[in-house]
Amino acid sequence: MGPGFRRDDGDFFMTVGTVEAPWRGEYARTARAVMRGCGQAALATGQRDMDRWPHPSLVLVALDLDATPVLLISGLADHTKNALQDPRAGLLFDGTGGLDDPLTGPRVAVLGRLERTDDRRSADRFLARHPGAALYAGFTDFAVWRLRPERAHLVAGFGRIRWIEGADLTLPAGVCGDLSERASDIVAHMNEDHADALNLYASVLMRQAPGAWRMTGIDPEGCDLRKETLTLRLPFPNVVTTAEQARGELVRLVKEARRQTAAASRPQEE
Repeated sequence: MGPGFRRDDGDFFMTVGTVEAPWRGEYARTARAVMRGCGQAALATGQRDMDRWPHPSLVLVALDLDATPVLLISGLADHTKNALQDPRAGLLFDGTGGLDDPLTGPRVAVLGRLERTDDRRSADRFLARHPGAALYAGFTDFAVWRLRPERAHLVAGFGRIRWIEGADLTLPAGVCGDLSERASDIVAHMNEDHADALNLYASVLMRQAPGAWRMTGIDPEGCDLRKETLTLRLPFPNVVTTAEQARGELVRLVKEARRQTAAASRPQEE
């Protein structure tokens, strides 16, 4: 079961957040949590030489701070050639890993239009999430693309099914403003100076084996951790919009991890 979800009678939903603006709503937040927890997705494009029949393919994916999906794909691939003729596409994010019955788990289908981008931040976020892609990122046939969401279909468990408008799925620009300028600095600082904190996040809060964990990304709703090929999503209980707020959440989380560690080391009363 993915981080940030609580199971209740077979349903999955985010345990944080209040209903204010639509993007803060339970379903939009749950959909973004599923998406941010996935490093790959199924991409569907219309096959150009088969009357637009759906062409599914597996792609690596990262998310921008506002939850816009980012891809690094080759111009030689059929899905890219399809997108050049018809940008309409869909991405299926699968958050059901590890469940005995996958149909009880969360998944999100995002419908939108693919567009190529030269945005450096998008490329950097993708490569931070998928460092192995650096081997081919510089090839002339590879380029960064974004899927601009128009609608999304969330299945969060039996009976918890919703369509979400694209404008509600992604975070408003104002939410990401200051953090978007400082995110890479925060990630570098955590990796260079706070490896102990990253290890506590993973081993204590996420119940994973300790080791050389690194932060690969941060956004208003959480941060991404990686150790070798294993990736984790650590959600923030509160949305952060500035670097200072992000620092506050990271400090609070490490204090919580240390509290749990201390509590576990106390002798149990008879």
